[in-house]
Amino acid sequence: MLTEDIVNIDKKSHEMEDGYQRRSYGRESIGFGHKPGVAVVDFQLGFTDSRFPLGGAPLVERAVSNSMRLLAVARDCNVPVATCYTGYNSKRDMPYWKISALDDMVEGDPSTELDPRTYDPDYDVAMRKSGASMFFQTPAAAFFNKESVDTIIVIGCVTSGCVRATIVDSFQWGFRTIVPEDGVGDQENGPHHDNLRDVERRYCDITTVDETIVWIEKWRSTRNGN
Repeated sequence: MLTEDIVNIDKKSHEMEDGYQRRSYGRESIGFGHKPGVAVVDFQLGFTDSRFPLGGAPLVERAVSNSMRLLAVARDCNVPVATCYTGYNSKRDMPYWKISALDDMVEGDPSTELDPRTYDPDYDVAMRKSGASMFFQTPAAAFFNKESVDTIIVIGCVTSGCVRATIVDSFQWGFRTIVPEDGVGDQENGPHHDNLRDVERRYCDITTVDETIVWIEKWRSTRNGN
């Protein structure tokens, strides 16, 4: 690509961003509320293990590593954690995905197993999903409402697909929605950042795992009256 082409693309990107800003996109900050919950999207071996066609992407591996730290703190602070995986009874009950590797995600296949690095069966509430969003036809919203959660921290993969859909539905269920950029991952760098930039204009706050951990620990301290 010629240098002139790169300059023109960069100029158009800035012009588009300025257009959103002029029309008030992204001006509001959502912030953390009174009680957090963590929604873990599709950290299953089919997406996190390089043995599988969809697994092993560097950004997803980074998200797993960072999310391990966040989840350890969340559990220690008694923050509700719900985790989901994509799976089906058979190929017949799958929706019309355009991703052929998802054909293997039939119940019982190793690709549907939750990654043990991020899943604690003694603490986390696990659920299967059949669509993109963690909230679609699952008990996720009911669980977080039961736990009096008003702030959902979304981590997982893939940013441009199931994570984005979960962010939108979290917003639509009325939760404050917080997304640590380094706690979610995608197959490619471009869609990862493009989608986070877009949802930040509309539905959620983008932060980091470290900033989220600090807030969770502060929340625990306030709750305990310290």
